[in-house]
Amino acid sequence: MVWTNVWGWPRQAAFALVFLTVLLGPVAAWAGPPFETDDPEPIDYKNYEFYTFASADGTGVEMDTAGPAVEFNWGALPNVHLHIIVPLAAILPSNNPNFAPAGTGPSAVGLGDIETGVKFRFVQETKRRPQIGTFVMFELPTGSAARGLGVGKTWYKVPLWAQKSFGPWTTYGGGGETIFNHVDGYRNFPYAGWLLQRDIGKKLTLGGEVFYHGPEGPATPQTRPATLLDFGGYYKFRDPGFQLLFAYGHTIVGQNENYAYLGLYWTWGKQEDKKDSAMNSRDRPNGWGRLQAGTRSSP
Repeated sequence: MVWTNVWGWPRQAAFALVFLTVLLGPVAAWAGPPFETDDPEPIDYKNYEFYTFASADGTGVEMDTAGPAVEFNWGALPNVHLHIIVPLAAILPSNNPNFAPAGTGPSAVGLGDIETGVKFRFVQETKRRPQIGTFVMFELPTGSAARGLGVGKTWYKVPLWAQKSFGPWTTYGGGGETIFNHVDGYRNFPYAGWLLQRDIGKKLTLGGEVFYHGPEGPATPQTRPATLLDFGGYYKFRDPGFQLLFAYGHTIVGQNENYAYLGLYWTWGKQEDKKDSAMNSRDRPNGWGRLQAGTRSSP
């Protein structure tokens, strides 16, 4: 897991964001998987989403993976959806003496911390106004902390996201805080990201994001801050019901880090009237783009 505050971005990250803006222009519709940045848009009321995926995130200290993992989202109320991810986690420490005592010990595989959450949109999008919402996460201590597969206590993510569409283009992003409540080896840290994307024909959508996080503590691979530049998208086998999601990113500033995601996505449920869904871009995946698969406490 990794994230940080947009107002604390290094100058190089700001330049990268400007570059993305020039390259892609104002961009189009969807967030969460396969990216690290999310959006404020919940799935439609009485609709459902299901993912099966694998992801990886790591530094020279350690690589953490999730997969196979499953994600389920339910449009429980108008402007509200409920969320859960259940991962098989793995930690692969580098055992590099240059990073000791971090990143040392045996590899481990098992159930990771289960992620639950509530997405709530409290400002609707109009022609001139962006939609705004939050996606609060509750990470349950189901992974073994002793084996490095979990934190050992419930931890939280509290973000604020905004999104604005311009015809076939959309831009969205924001930031928040990850809160560990004084867990040894972990530190609270801010995170932020901004993503731009565009449809390429009727089946392919491509996008790019800048994502930044602060140091997460000596029990994690992300011991120092980093700014990542990620590219990815999704391919629609059936629009919108069945899609392939993919992304890869690498550090452009800060600690050397790699991020990757590959998954399949299905959605189904009650169809909205065109009048009700005129400002709704829910024809694409939703959810949280980044899952901490596992962590290792320092010896």
